[in-house]
Amino acid sequence: MTKIPAETRELLVRCAEKYETVHFICDDPSRWMHEVWRRPNQEAMAFVSAMLSFGSRKAFMPKLYELWDWSGGEMDFWLRSRLFEIMDQLRGEGSYYRFFTRPQFRAFLERYAQLIERHGTLGDFVRSQTPDRDALTAARAISKAFAGCGVVPSPATSACKRTFMFLRWMVRSGSPVDLGIWADFIDRSTLVPPLDVHVLAEARRLGLIKARCASLAVARRLRDVLADVFPGDPLKGDFALFGIGVDKSSDAGNLKPKEQPS
Repeated sequence: MTKIPAETRELLVRCAEKYETVHFICDDPSRWMHEVWRRPNQEAMAFVSAMLSFGSRKAFMPKLYELWDWSGGEMDFWLRSRLFEIMDQLRGEGSYYRFFTRPQFRAFLERYAQLIERHGTLGDFVRSQTPDRDALTAARAISKAFAGCGVVPSPATSACKRTFMFLRWMVRSGSPVDLGIWADFIDRSTLVPPLDVHVLAEARRLGLIKARCASLAVARRLRDVLADVFPGDPLKGDFALFGIGVDKSSDAGNLKPKEQPS
């Protein structure tokens, strides 16, 4: 296990407290799950939002607003009623967002509609698939349920940043950002960091990990390191790493890169 210097530990704790606030939501994709009422709508809005949350925020945030607007804040009903089938913007061929084509995204929404018809909610499905209360088991179950539609990443080939971000939203309770509505059947200590190039770069700079490329193995290794700083709640460190990366006025900007262990 990587030994974390006291200075770095203090920085992580301080930045986690600074950034895990209600103000974090404003420019974050988690915003849209807070804009709807009732657990099924929150869950559905969160999952669809998470799957589109990649690339530039200036590009995907309007897409999330568009979906929130189309569904009228009733994402669960919108899916069950298959109202997405009448949306002109989802018909035909071509790109819907980045490398997701319109047929792919329609197939994803149709698969989601089928799942909630059979199981009630995505949460009910995941609960039935995770007797071990492990977040990676949940990610694998979600991936399998949506296999073939080209929208949901697989833990077999990806760090699953979007899926693990969604699981953080669903599982962590007592947070002004995360909903915690799955806290009773997924153990938050098993959550895996939603690893992207920015989080990876900050984790490397702080000497928490040495890997240069994101992978599931690296994300799990980072989880174990963060668990040493935030026992039982490693993804509190996700707010710290995000904040350190964007807060140019923070004293983190003056922290010199650590020599990474071999």
